[in-house]
Amino acid sequence: MGDVDFDGAKERALAITPVPKGVGPMTIACLLNNTVKAFCLQNGLAIPGGV
Repeated sequence: MGDVDFDGAKERALAITPVPKGVGPMTIACLLNNTVKAFCLQNGLAIPGGV
C-alpha cells in the first residue's frame, strides 16, 4: 500500500518502483524539520545541528 495504484501504474509506466507505506513518513519528517527551523528563527534561537 503506497501513494499509487502500483498494479495499474505498472501497465503504463516505463519504470516504476514500489515504495512500502508510501512517502508519508518522509513528509512528516520534513514538516517537523521546517517547524523546528521556523520556531528557532522566530524566537532568535540557533538552529540545532543536523536540522
